[in-house]
Amino acid sequence: MSVILTVNGKRHEIDADPEMPLLWALRDELKLNGTKFGCGVALCGACTVHLDGAAVRSCQTTLADAEGQSVTTIEALDSKEARALRRAWTELDVPQCGYCQSGQIMQAAELLADTPKPSNEDIDGAMSGNICRCASYHRIRAGIHRAARILEG
Repeated sequence: MSVILTVNGKRHEIDADPEMPLLWALRDELKLNGTKFGCGVALCGACTVHLDGAAVRSCQTTLADAEGQSVTTIEALDSKEARALRRAWTELDVPQCGYCQSGQIMQAAELLADTPKPSNEDIDGAMSGNICRCASYHRIRAGIHRAARILEG
């Protein structure tokens, strides 16, 4: 069976079961390896992508769920929020091992788009589904606050 996906602004026809997780189509079919496999059950956030601008876990989003919507991966995330986050991540040396960071940035970009001046509680609530094995949560929170200040000008 064939599924039509729009990923990072490009149309792709993927010959796969519509129930296949989006994660595997991104990584195995489209060779977009920035989206990571973490747990496979939507608990860690490493596989976070945007579906029509909303952060979703691609390990539990099927191709059928994604068909007809716009999928954005870390490779193409280029919003003003994403640019501010990347700058803040670099300035503050946020990542340790880096494995979870694409998911962290995808989730944080949605947070900043919805809440330009997030409180610690806003950040903790929005980011609670993204696990960092290195426990760099304080640096992630500081990075989000820094990105918010960058966005303010």
